[in-house]
Amino acid sequence: MTRVLLRAEHVVKRFGGLVAVNDVSFELYEGEILGLIGPNGAGKTTLFNCINGIYPPNEGRIYFEDQDITGWPPSKLARLGMARTFQIVRPLPELTVRENVMVGAAFGLHRYPLHQAERIADEVLDFVGLADRSEHLAGSLNVAQKKRLELARALAARPKLLLLDEVLAGLNPTEVDAMVDIIRQIRDQGITILMIEHVMRAIMNLSDRILVLNFGQLIAQGTPQEVANNEAVIKAYLGDPELMQRFSLEDAA
Repeated sequence: MTRVLLRAEHVVKRFGGLVAVNDVSFELYEGEILGLIGPNGAGKTTLFNCINGIYPPNEGRIYFEDQDITGWPPSKLARLGMARTFQIVRPLPELTVRENVMVGAAFGLHRYPLHQAERIADEVLDFVGLADRSEHLAGSLNVAQKKRLELARALAARPKLLLLDEVLAGLNPTEVDAMVDIIRQIRDQGITILMIEHVMRAIMNLSDRILVLNFGQLIAQGTPQEVANNEAVIKAYLGDPELMQRFSLEDAA
């Protein structure tokens, strides 16, 4: 039986009177890709931030490999094997592409010394297709390249769990297809993935299961097909059953 890698139990996050995440519970199994979808403002990134320690939840518990990590800071979680990307890419613009990725290796699961971090950075940059940009300043990259750099920096941390926050946003269809292929290869390497995404054709194809948030609440979970046919999801997420047909597995690109 596949073991549970990450478990959230009744997680609540409030900002004053706003309940951004409301009593959310789920399990993420080792080796799977779990998609997280919902309308803008549904609480998806806030839930990510509770998981990886940017925000402590007001209520509930979060477990990683059966260890209670509720409220742990991101630096401590990185050393446990958790890494993430951000919706708004944040490279260190005055460092080279290689140096940015070395940061992930030096402060990740194994905290590699610099000579090993450089080797890992080159290996990961080759994997994401940025080897020819390794000596360029990170600030000189275009949007698609910065997305790949953000992913490379997270991968260099050698994570067991990778949190992807809209890694496909801002990419054209060709770039989306290329990134989808990279994400599949990451999973094939044994890395478990939890990903927020609005590119529905991609998330439907990539995910083993999908969670759906609306107004901070988990309104549905299941396989992509189950979610696509869920009336609550259709009403909350798109509001039009005909539109939902565009995101069926049969039509997915």
